[in-house]
Amino acid sequence: MTTSAPMAQALTTRPWFASYAPGVPHSIDDAMGGTINELFEQAVRDFGANTAVESFGVGLNYARVGKIATAIAAWLQATGHGPGDRVAIMMPNVAAYIPIVFGILKAGCTVVNVNPLYTPRELTHQLKDSGARTIFVLAQFEHTVKAASVEAPVERVIRVMLGDLLGFKGKLVNFIGGRKTKIPPNSQIPGAIEFSKVVDIGGGRTFKPVTVNPADIAFLQYTGGTTGVAKGAALRHSNLLANVAQCSAWFEEAAKSNLPDVMITALPLYHIFALTACCLYMAKRGACSLLITNPRDIPGFIKTLKSRRYTMISGVNTLFNALAEHPDIKGVKFDHLQLSLAGGMATQQAVAEKWKKLTGLPIIEGYGLSETSPGVCFNRADIPAFTGTVGYPWPSTDVSIRNADNQELPAGSVGELCVKGPQVMAGYWNRPDETAKVMTADGYFRTGDLAMMLPDGQIKIVDRLKEMVIVSGFNVYPNEVEEVLVKHPKVLEAAVIGLPDPNSGEAVCAYVVRRDDSVTADELRAFCSESLTKYKVPRSITFRSELPKSNVGKVLRRVLKDEVTAAKS
Repeated sequence: MTTSAPMAQALTTRPWFASYAPGVPHSIDDAMGGTINELFEQAVRDFGANTAVESFGVGLNYARVGKIATAIAAWLQATGHGPGDRVAIMMPNVAAYIPIVFGILKAGCTVVNVNPLYTPRELTHQLKDSGARTIFVLAQFEHTVKAASVEAPVERVIRVMLGDLLGFKGKLVNFIGGRKTKIPPNSQIPGAIEFSKVVDIGGGRTFKPVTVNPADIAFLQYTGGTTGVAKGAALRHSNLLANVAQCSAWFEEAAKSNLPDVMITALPLYHIFALTACCLYMAKRGACSLLITNPRDIPGFIKTLKSRRYTMISGVNTLFNALAEHPDIKGVKFDHLQLSLAGGMATQQAVAEKWKKLTGLPIIEGYGLSETSPGVCFNRADIPAFTGTVGYPWPSTDVSIRNADNQELPAGSVGELCVKGPQVMAGYWNRPDETAKVMTADGYFRTGDLAMMLPDGQIKIVDRLKEMVIVSGFNVYPNEVEEVLVKHPKVLEAAVIGLPDPNSGEAVCAYVVRRDDSVTADELRAFCSESLTKYKVPRSITFRSELPKSNVGKVLRRVLKDEVTAAKS
């Protein structure tokens, strides 16, 4: 897939080019390599001895990961799987994840990434919608597959253990992990196959190469369902390769080092940000993805950080905040750290300042979606401090701020962010009607996010289009109010939603997790009044012990709103 001449011509007029770092091209050769399979095969050839993945202190080099991936592909072939078949993965960050991904792709199949914390209802929908024939699942979550199989049976279930592929250390991991995370009784599925047997059987067979094309669907990445039923974003090999090339062009100079590249991978690999940045981009660099299986275990996470030297870390606002707030973080050395990358949700200024004080480096924030593989924009790697924007559109990426009538708005105006580029999905899986809703006549993807473009081309995300609160005809953006609340020294986290109000249509309502129990609602309202006009100040402030979050730590305003609404009814 190459950039068309009309698009290339349009891109030459965009203001952000003047702000690119030296050496960053305006466009990429997105025909490079052709497929993810070719990217990985080159990594195995060029970086065979390099550590590709590390889990629980044990590393696997690219040569071994390549051999395991081939065995998995051979097993899939032997069981009748061929090009275009969907194969699901339902696991957190464990060593087996990466070779399974590349094995599925090598067989010509499509990877269906599944959140392991899904309920049976959510899994049933995804299996039925994707038509997955086989699922690789961590043993701790097999009970969910079993429950879902009543309505969405799959042909084969492969049971993966926490310590698979890790040798003797893996046996200890399985023993300890089994005690910490209880596997529900009677959860095993009759006929499920142990992953170790898949590798053994596949390793004894000859893999027959299959033809994989750049336009083939590599992944079905399901949206979180925040705007309705979860939909599968169909991502081609070419989409993801383009995004890897864009990422590489953007960070290549900043990430050059004589040190071995190690990416702290705390975000789950089933999340599109981690998949591209921590798996595919690391493979292109011949780098190591150091997997954090349970990032919510902050003491354990910090213990890992103390034991290793690493050059990159990726995360979301809540993760950086949790690390910076923990007293044990003072014992972590950040002397090799070069890049701290953030995405997935808005990074708050207060969190960014804490991280900069802790590490000496700013958080480099970007923006993307499942539908865009995911990268659209990123801040330059050489910024001295957090900017509060998501930076500039990447090479070969065009963005447009538009109103409800699809008219482009000038710089400084708030409108819907629309994106065009080689990283944009092929469409929603088997949902042409939903695809048509998000694509404009001139080929832009409507993100559903409100944004503005600054004069130099930087993009500032204002809020989700459907989470905006309208108070007496005035727009209130939850992000703005939350930013103010978390600057209060007694506030740990905050979420803002709009609730019906008989006088103003909607009222701004805040839900706060306290750092100090002495703080009062009146104190916070007075604090907000110093920075916000009257109609933006929360009408009500409710204190909670925690906020609902996704498995990657993103605050779920819609879930919070549903909880509050149900409680009031």
